[in-house]
Amino acid sequence: MNLIDYGRLILRRGWLMLLLAFVTAAAAFLFSQFITPVYRASQVVLIVPSRSDFGLTQAAVQLLNNRAAYLQSDAVAAAIIDELRLDMPPSFLRSRTTIAPNRDNLTIQIDVDLEAPDAESAARFIAPIAAAWGQQLIRYQNELNQQARQEDRIRAQVQDAPRISLLRPNRTINTAIGAVGGFFLGAIIVFVLEYLESSIVRRREDLERLGGLRVLASVPEA
Repeated sequence: MNLIDYGRLILRRGWLMLLLAFVTAAAAFLFSQFITPVYRASQVVLIVPSRSDFGLTQAAVQLLNNRAAYLQSDAVAAAIIDELRLDMPPSFLRSRTTIAPNRDNLTIQIDVDLEAPDAESAARFIAPIAAAWGQQLIRYQNELNQQARQEDRIRAQVQDAPRISLLRPNRTINTAIGAVGGFFLGAIIVFVLEYLESSIVRRREDLERLGGLRVLASVPEA
């Protein structure tokens, strides 16, 4: 097929590709409407050395992974559940929590991903959980500081209140993916139909291509 044939094919059956793109996009959008949203509460904890010399700063960098490992435990999760009176096992809460130390800016980010009907409910339910993880780290670091000299202490403090964001579903992306997928599905169907009908003569060009003959004249339809 040359470019002219492709153009004719698109003009003749392009509507099918557009129709499937619209249908799948609408289906993806409606499906996203019925999915229970999952929100993320993010709490950033700063690790702050009491002085800015290289030695203590390097010590703070080295302890980041240790503090993250302390938080990633069922014992800490159980303490948070008891404190907030949550109805979930510690293993479930820990599996929905991500602890990410950042050595470049001396922070530990705590992300809690849980279902909530809307952003307001997420702020009331999920944000306190993320804040509680941060407070657990602060209390643990304060206990360790009691055993260190004042000038050698490393503080942990929250950077800001927990931030709430919608993790999924992303209706815009889902709709776009549905539209693109439907369009390509329609293209596949169109080319399959064209292949199945490739032996059917519809135009003078088809006869010349299949028979190797040149058509001199044609009788118009009555």
